[in-house]
Amino acid sequence: MRTSSRTRNRHFASFALLTSVTLLVTACGSGTDDAAGGSTAQAAARADKIPTQDVVSPIRKDASAAKLLPPGTRSLNVAISVSGSPPGTSYLADGKTLTGQDVDFADAVAKTLGIELKHESASFEAILPALDSGKYDFGASNFGVTDERRRTIDFVTYVNDGQGFATRTDSKLSKITELRQLCGLNVATAAGTTFEATLEANKKVCSEAGEKAYKVQTYSEQGAIWSSLQQGRSDVVMSTINGLRYAVAHQQGVKFLNEFHRLDVGFAFKKGSALTPAFRAAVNKLIADGTYGKILAKWGTKGSAISTSRISPPELKD
Repeated sequence: MRTSSRTRNRHFASFALLTSVTLLVTACGSGTDDAAGGSTAQAAARADKIPTQDVVSPIRKDASAAKLLPPGTRSLNVAISVSGSPPGTSYLADGKTLTGQDVDFADAVAKTLGIELKHESASFEAILPALDSGKYDFGASNFGVTDERRRTIDFVTYVNDGQGFATRTDSKLSKITELRQLCGLNVATAAGTTFEATLEANKKVCSEAGEKAYKVQTYSEQGAIWSSLQQGRSDVVMSTINGLRYAVAHQQGVKFLNEFHRLDVGFAFKKGSALTPAFRAAVNKLIADGTYGKILAKWGTKGSAISTSRISPPELKD
């Protein structure tokens, strides 16, 4: 049943304010510190109620994990994509400090290994290709571990997330168990992600069924994805399970449909990187001492816990 136009407009008006903030914050990814950027970040922090409890400072260096680092390793550069809303990466009130689940895990591993960490914001789709050139030492942006990516990238797993769907509350869509259910629809997703790859690789399911293909609409900013859905340009959103659950809990007029495919998520490294054994040991130390659980609790993602970290495991199959 469709909602009235008055109700729909009220939902969109509420969402539009949140989206305008999110879009502006995401645009601050270059790290500029102008006054406008700072005030935008402050508004976003208030609107999204970003958790700020410090779960990293108490961590102490673990000698057994640190000795696995390549000799002479004192500091590393990590590339992080700014999504604009928790549990993904966003900015704190100063307009400069990155925060989010990936940031906390990267910082926690660095503390465990006793090294300095320099955060560099980058677009999601640019991070993996830049690892091979040495521009970044590793990436931390909710990278799903797939067999395709493992051909050129090494991973150290730290959570389990995956793919899911969301739509408007007035949509007749229900649980999506196969992509054929999307035939004839417009599907919004983030550029350069496993979601885009999955959708593009499976368009044939529609033609094989004699139905009109779905259209994949890609965006580089999360705010643009939700705006497209709310304004009716898209029919459904495919994104991370944790990101979707957070988004629907903080917006009117949208609903989470279901999980579609679970994936391990890991720090991304250049193929053959000597850093992976130390990072795996550090994650496992955090799991053992309870810090890991505190980070998940902070971001409301306890359902993404793993029991042990692994290096480039095979892609999870349903």
